[in-house]
Amino acid sequence: QVQLAESGGGSVQAGGSLTLSCAASGKTGGLNAIGWVRQAPGKTREGIASIYTTGAGAVYHDSVKGRFTIFRDNGKNTYVLQMNSLKPDDTAMYFCAASGAPGPILDYGFGLTVSTFGYWGQGTQVTVSS
Repeated sequence: QVQLAESGGGSVQAGGSLTLSCAASGKTGGLNAIGWVRQAPGKTREGIASIYTTGAGAVYHDSVKGRFTIFRDNGKNTYVLQMNSLKPDDTAMYFCAASGAPGPILDYGFGLTVSTFGYWGQGTQVTVSS
């Protein structure tokens, strides 16, 4: 089994920053990619960023490109989403997710597809006020 634990959510004013962390534990050896997925009230989940577990190959949704950065905390099995220049539209529950699907899935455009991910954390709330 794989366990994913998010931390770092909270409330911030527009223009501010937050850092989300995802700690992966358990049988992580078979994982290939980690992603961040968010769900705003009344909306479906959307993938916003993902990366291979090696730390390479980051991909981003257009809505966060240039503002958010996903990276692996080297030396730890932790994946970080640094969020800058936050907007009220970024308000959502943020989930860490993991995929064991083999191959260059991010290169083929599956990195932002919610169904790519088979393992999920409990989520952490991010609220951005105007």
